[in-house]
Amino acid sequence: MRTTHRWQTGTVPVTGGHLAWHRIGGNGPALVLSHGLTDNGLCWTRFAEALENEFDIVMLDARGHGASSRMPQCDTPNPGQDIAEAIDALGLVAPLVMGHSVGARAAAAFAAANPGRAARIVLEDPPLLPPASSSEMRQRRARFRQQVAELQSMSAQEIAAYGHEQSPDWDIDEFPAWVEGKQQVDPQALPEFATPWQQDFAAITAPTLLICGEPDRGGMVTPALASEAEALNANIRTVRIERAGHNIRRENFADYVTAVRAFLRDGGV
Repeated sequence: MRTTHRWQTGTVPVTGGHLAWHRIGGNGPALVLSHGLTDNGLCWTRFAEALENEFDIVMLDARGHGASSRMPQCDTPNPGQDIAEAIDALGLVAPLVMGHSVGARAAAAFAAANPGRAARIVLEDPPLLPPASSSEMRQRRARFRQQVAELQSMSAQEIAAYGHEQSPDWDIDEFPAWVEGKQQVDPQALPEFATPWQQDFAAITAPTLLICGEPDRGGMVTPALASEAEALNANIRTVRIERAGHNIRRENFADYVTAVRAFLRDGGV
């Protein structure tokens, strides 16, 4: 374990590899953060700094991302199991667990498979897609490898310029870790969730907040999907954040933090 700035960093073993982590170690209950595809744990930095006096925040690098293990050649890791094993290795008891995008899908898979092991769950715009066929998955993986190859052929300055062009309204502090994540990601890191999302959502026993953006801005959870999620499980409530798309906390940080803080504190929004 080492200290970066005022944060601790280290690794924990998971099946077939390890996950890297960054921990603020603040007061209050443990809060585990699971990032989106091609990001890394430090992409939560701005959010973590806003809540560091209220929670003991742990930011994980997902497998194939950041400083965590690269993807294995022979099998498909379970992202929800990785979260569970990291929580165990860090000695966390009933933490709060949050995720964004595929990290939110992983958080939901973790909660479904491990009832009673999380106090609350927050899911930021997870991709609620049906399981892909083998041919569809091959096509998705090929497209992802091509996207990663294109990004990793660029310099850090070029990636940053591309990010600023695509997302001019993001706070400037979002970009350093975002750029680093693109440089670090394994081209094989596209996760596969074999279980339908409906099955996982129905099995969650913890109070859960599903945070949605606006579909016309790129939000993936449509009103119909949000209604389906709530109908599947009385533990799930949804909140839609205006003026935000898929990257909700990056596009409307103030409203996002207000909603998350209220839910994590007392279940309100």
